[in-house]
Amino acid sequence: MIDLSAYAQTLEHKKVAVFGLGLSGLATIEALLNAKISVTAWDDNADNKNKAQALGADIEDLTTIDLTNFDFLLLAPGVPYTYEPHDVVANAQKHNLEIIGDLELLHRSAHGIKIVGITGTNGKSTATALLTHTLNECGVKAVMGGNIGKAVMALDMSDLDVLVLEISSYQMDLCPSFRPDIAMILNISADHLDRHGSMKAYVDAKKKIVEDEGVAVIDIDDDFTMSIFDSVFCAGTRKIKPVSVKGEIPEGLFVKDNILKRNKGGKNNVIGALNVMPMLKGLHNQQNMACCYAVAKEFELDDQDILRGFTSYAGLPHRQYQVASCDTVTYINDSKATNAEAAAKALAAFDTIYWIIGGRAKASEGKTGLEGLEIFNNKVVKTYVIGEAQDSFAPWLVYHHFNFEKCGDLETATRNAHRDALQSDKECVVLLSPACASWDQFASFEARGDLFSKTVLELLDKDA
Repeated sequence: MIDLSAYAQTLEHKKVAVFGLGLSGLATIEALLNAKISVTAWDDNADNKNKAQALGADIEDLTTIDLTNFDFLLLAPGVPYTYEPHDVVANAQKHNLEIIGDLELLHRSAHGIKIVGITGTNGKSTATALLTHTLNECGVKAVMGGNIGKAVMALDMSDLDVLVLEISSYQMDLCPSFRPDIAMILNISADHLDRHGSMKAYVDAKKKIVEDEGVAVIDIDDDFTMSIFDSVFCAGTRKIKPVSVKGEIPEGLFVKDNILKRNKGGKNNVIGALNVMPMLKGLHNQQNMACCYAVAKEFELDDQDILRGFTSYAGLPHRQYQVASCDTVTYINDSKATNAEAAAKALAAFDTIYWIIGGRAKASEGKTGLEGLEIFNNKVVKTYVIGEAQDSFAPWLVYHHFNFEKCGDLETATRNAHRDALQSDKECVVLLSPACASWDQFASFEARGDLFSKTVLELLDKDA
């Protein structure tokens, strides 16, 4: 648990409001109470309020009470803040109360540990896990947290060299002063616009991670990250390390023909092949590896040690995770692919695909949420559509010449894809990469992926 006792002495009232009582909120309450800071908490979920009360927090409706004598509002990142803010935000602002998140509170604890912060629209969970694994394999004691792993306020940082944080745009919005020592931006594309209100606001939230001093690792392969690179370069406050996976760049790391290389001072150095890592297939994973390599070199690690760390990485569940392989069929759980861009990365990584899609579509006016995926119809043998999206997706699939069937639920789709894949005379994959949110039929993308994996293993056991 993070020690907040020193920070507590700086507070005027030693009284804090906490809104949003999931795992991170409850862990924060426990740390605050342990530092003798009074906590008043609220959540729309009765069970969560009971858990907070059991820890020792007072329970009051923070959307209506007088917040004058509180030191700050600790807000869960899932609560609307900057655009169409939640009522609790409006109440805090009415009382001129500072609003922060748990990453900011961690920063104010003066823990003294170096922090790597990783953000991006896609791939940040894999990059966070990959970097943490590689650093540990190379003898650097690292733990991951933030938007992945344990809640940050519950972390034990007593014997640690570096903390690797996955950081979302929501979390950065709640950080007035926290900036990581080493910041990584993988990519930026349109996402979460319902929460930020505009693409500019979304990019600005991501951009905060590279403000102030430190190191910035930025993949410059899209217009938004290139613009951020330019602004950081002009500011001159961070050591900047550009990365590209789309070809050679004059200075920095790049991937060409699956080989990671570095241009420095006019010299081109080969680092190693990236297409031989068993759990890191596809160009997007080469982007993850290139950026993680750039960070790892900040710890003066040997090139071959870093590459061995990549090779031994076992992968994350629900992110192109290999569930099983039987004869010529491999079963891939990519449930985390909740939008078309994420699904495109999996479709690009495999051939001869039996593709399970659907759920709650991330559609906008005049669009289905599958735009851009039509280029993969020559790879997809058949598509199995589930959930709310199956009717809205059907015309798009017909128009783009995908062979498909409506399956309704995931278990049916998995059974049918398994049946058809076994008839293939080629090596093939049954791929769950839904390009949709899970909330129509599941509590989370994890629950969706778990059911897919369970169904696959049951089918293979039955066939054995």
